[in-house]
Parts: sequence; structure tokens; C-alpha cells
Amino acid sequence: MKYHAINSDLFIQNRANFSAQMKPNSLAVFNSNDVYPIGADSALPFQQDRNIFYLSGVDQESSILVLFPDCPNPKHREILFLTETNEHIAVWEGAKLDKDAAFKTSGIKTVYWLQDFERVFKEIMTQCETVYINTNEHYRANVETETREDRFNKWLREKYPAHSVAKSNPILQRLRSVKNQIEIDLIQQACDITEKGFRRILEFVKPGVMEYNIEAEFMHEFLNNRSKGFAYTPIVASGNNANVLHYIENNQECKAGDLILLDVGAEYANYSSDMSRTIPVSGKFTDRQKQVYNAINHVKNEATKMLVPGTIWADYHVEVGKLMTSELLGLGLLDKADVQNENPDWPAYKKYFMHGTSHNMGLDTHDYGILTEPMQANMVFTVEPGLYIPEEGFGIRIEDDVVIQENGEPFNLMRNIPIEADEIEDLMNK
Repeated sequence: MKYHAINSDLFIQNRANFSAQMKPNSLAVFNSNDVYPIGADSALPFQQDRNIFYLSGVDQESSILVLFPDCPNPKHREILFLTETNEHIAVWEGAKLDKDAAFKTSGIKTVYWLQDFERVFKEIMTQCETVYINTNEHYRANVETETREDRFNKWLREKYPAHSVAKSNPILQRLRSVKNQIEIDLIQQACDITEKGFRRILEFVKPGVMEYNIEAEFMHEFLNNRSKGFAYTPIVASGNNANVLHYIENNQECKAGDLILLDVGAEYANYSSDMSRTIPVSGKFTDRQKQVYNAINHVKNEATKMLVPGTIWADYHVEVGKLMTSELLGLGLLDKADVQNENPDWPAYKKYFMHGTSHNMGLDTHDYGILTEPMQANMVFTVEPGLYIPEEGFGIRIEDDVVIQENGEPFNLMRNIPIEADEIEDLMNK
């Protein structure tokens, strides 16, 4: 891995928190992700399942974690099953975790090789009543591929039909949404790397560069700072491309007078950052562009203040909608009749601001969190208002990542990334 070793205290505490929520005499199983083939002997770069990483720190394929807090044998209350490393694997792929390295990473003392899984698992299944299975129930999930976890869950139900089955997901949704300080520090590191990339491109952008040239500059800076790269597919959208919310082609020329909407973020140690900035290709906003930019920035600042413990996500978006409506009236994009006659299910402001303002962030860019429950301290949210105006040829989005505080305004993890229009102009023209 490119990233520095993570303190195993994080994973020890995460397992303790999860185990405390389990039913009596139950065990939980977590599998690593597949290595997904492309064709011939090629495969996509491995990405670890976030839940097994969250609970163990193991960032290696073909791994299984079993938690059984009430196991009669103390040795089997936490178990890792890993691929047995050997000289052949070490030469061709690099050595895998051995038992000592697995303990240093995870804090788990009992490590077996994968070939022992069915034998050991059969033994502990005779001692438990309920099995927690890992399922992806994120509200944005749209999974068409059968995963390693899916195959395991199918095998488990067929092999042990008399056991009760429970879901790990509701527990993890709550636990993962509230961050440990070690996690906040890792997200801060991802944000700091993103800042370096953004400052780099402020010096690089000029009329005639291609959107993919800008993407490459970010990637250069990210890789040089121990990141695997982008936390999600980057958006580098110049001109009217910014009015396509998920524009990812990044293949057009950046032209004088246009704006570039950048939605990019570095990952670090599997943790995400998520930044949006909008900059002028020529290094200077027009008066109209700056007027719209400052209006959005005002909404972002006011929306950020609302992210406090006890806030309900749906209510928050209603209030942000009111802020944006006021700004749209001031910009002349809406009039009073538009607001008076609006459809309550699709308010007038949605014509120009059609997406949500905030989402949980962490190991996943759109991280776990139960949005119907009140916000809590140490949750990390984005704040990302935007306006998309095809008739004027540009779209603007501004986004920071913030940590909810027990008392006071949220802590902005992107506080050092240039955001004011005048500052962006100064840096692009120095």
C-alpha cells in the first residue's frame, strides 16, 4: 500500500463497537471484494470491501473476517482467514500478510489460512445461533454484479439452513457514519492532498488546455502524495459541460471566457475527500459569473452553519432550498410568480439546483449513514450547492467537507483550499 500504516487501535475499537451491538450467541462474517477481470489476464486494480477494512484494516484480496464475541473458545472470538503467502507469490506478486503482519495491522491474534476456513467455520457454527451477513443496502446502491460476499451468503444459507440470519448493515450504517479521530485525520490527509492538486492546476489552467490535461495534473499530484488516485471518477467540465451533473468524459478543450467545474477528490488509505471548485479558464470571472459564484458561496456558508447535532437531513434540505430560492430571485433567474406557483414536490429552485446539498462521507465518497436519524457530532458531510444555467453557458458548484462538532459550527476539512472568487483569480494570475 502507498499509505502509511494506520494505528490498529482504530480497528480494535471498531470491532468492539460492532460486537457490542450483536445479538447474544451470534457471529458475523465479512469477505473481501473480488478482483474483477477485464479480459485475457488483465484485471481492475483491487479495491477492498469497505466493511472488512473498517473492522480489520486488512487491505488484501481473498480475506475473511469472523467475529464471535460469545464463542466458548476465546481464541475464536476474532478470526482472520488469509491467503497463505509463499515464495512463488512473493516473487510474482509481492508477499501477502503473514500472521505477524496481520496482527500488527488489525490487532487480531488468531489468523488461519484460507484452506482451513470450512473446517474452523463448521466448528464455530455448531456453537452459535445467529449469523450476521454483510449486504450492501446503501440508498444509492445499484449493483448488478454478483460479489464475493453475495456468493458466500448464498453458500452459507444452503450449508447452514437452520441458523437464524441477521444483517450487519444497520449496525454498520450507524457506526461508520460517526468517525473516530483517527478516521478524521485520514480524511484530512485526503483533503490536504486534494488541496495540493488544486493549487497545482490553478497555475496550469489557461485557454487551450484540454480537460484531460487538468485531470492528469491532479493525478500527478495525488500519486506523488501517497494516494492511489481519485476517490471517485473525476469531473472536469468546461463551459456547458458543467450542466451535465455527472459529466466524466473530460475530453473537451477549455476555451477563453468559459468556466471549468471541477469535482475531484483524492483518496488516502481508502478514505475519500470530495471537493468541487469552479474556476475561470482565462483567470478572471466575468461580472455575471462572479455574481452567480458569490451567491452559491453564500448559500454554502449558510448551509454549513446548519450542520449541527440534531439536524434532520430532509429538513436541512428544505431550509437550503429557501436560501437558494432567495439567491435565484436576486440573480433574476426566478421571479415571485415562479415561487408562488411552484410545485411543492419540485420547488422552483430545482430548475437550477436539482441535486442534494450534503451527503455522508468517509470510506465511501457517498458514505454510510441513516439519513432519517438526527445528525451527530463527528459525522462528516459534504456541503455542495450549485447552479446550472445552460442558457448562459456555464454551471457552478462549490463543495467542502466538514465535520459536525458537539458545540459550534462544523470544522471545515477543506479550510485551506482556495474558495473565494478573488483569491482564485489572484492565484491564477500571480
